[in-house]
Amino acid sequence: PGDAEAGELGLAAVPGREAAFRQGLAAAVQYARAVGCHRIHVMAGRVPLGADRAAVAGEMETTFTENLRYAADLLAQENMIGLVEPINNRITDPRYYLNTPHQAAAILDKVGRPNLKLQLDLFHCQIMDGNLSRNLHTYFPLIGHIQIAQVPGRHEPDSPGELNFPYIFELLESLGYTGYVGCEYAPKGDTLEGLGWLRSYWESRGLQHGGTSKAAE
Repeated sequence: PGDAEAGELGLAAVPGREAAFRQGLAAAVQYARAVGCHRIHVMAGRVPLGADRAAVAGEMETTFTENLRYAADLLAQENMIGLVEPINNRITDPRYYLNTPHQAAAILDKVGRPNLKLQLDLFHCQIMDGNLSRNLHTYFPLIGHIQIAQVPGRHEPDSPGELNFPYIFELLESLGYTGYVGCEYAPKGDTLEGLGWLRSYWESRGLQHGGTSKAAE
């Protein structure tokens, strides 16, 4: 993520921070190797303070593209996947460079590395674009990880909000998604109590707690 105290949130698209990006990536690879994690979020970073987004967009895209190619080649040696995540700039982070799946897909296409994927956080996607069903269909071949949170509160998926998560989960299954779904939300209370939505979802699908089939039991 770079230097949080200096206001950084990733370095991959930040001109002039290439050396620090490479150092951070090397450290991330060491940690990932140690814990057996095969996916690393390559954070784009923020538009420099005081800069006009449109004025620096071209330079930032060039920096991002070059750093992603470097990251992809390094991660390929470790049999790892790099992930890029669009973060909404309407609520969460006005200065974050990568904001929409459309922008991410265009950059991934330009970079042209098979071990770089889209980390699609449905909270950010809904805020920036909505149209989740179509976007999941459109970008499914690029998706390497899914994250969820209810909109607008960013709490548990069964909290009041805009998104119908049982429908979304079934859509992901129908598309053939077999990866993890990350609970990228802030629990309204106790973490374990907040996971009651998952137990209820399993029961609605005829599954035991833990996702095993009652028939198999």
